[in-house]
Amino acid sequence: MPAFTDIMSDAFDYFRAYALRALCKARAMPRGRIKHLQLVVGRIYNLLKKEAAYAPNTQQLQDFRAAQQLEAALDRRRDDGSAPERGFAAARPGAEREAR
Repeated sequence: MPAFTDIMSDAFDYFRAYALRALCKARAMPRGRIKHLQLVVGRIYNLLKKEAAYAPNTQQLQDFRAAQQLEAALDRRRDDGSAPERGFAAARPGAEREAR
């Protein structure tokens, strides 16, 4: 009788590796929108892993490519520093002076 690991599909293993890497990357990030989106990417990979455990299909590849594009966009945005993490923005000009 073959071991369980012998009958696992390659797609399952790849999606598992991507999910693990994405979630570890998110854990290392500071709080903010980028961290939240990185966690979402990890969850997408995890869902793809679960689907691949049953039967691989071509829709998974489309979802996988979309998740990779999102993750690449997050990496570019984080490396460029184009959107600094500032916390909450004032609701209207001068509102921050009222709170002091």
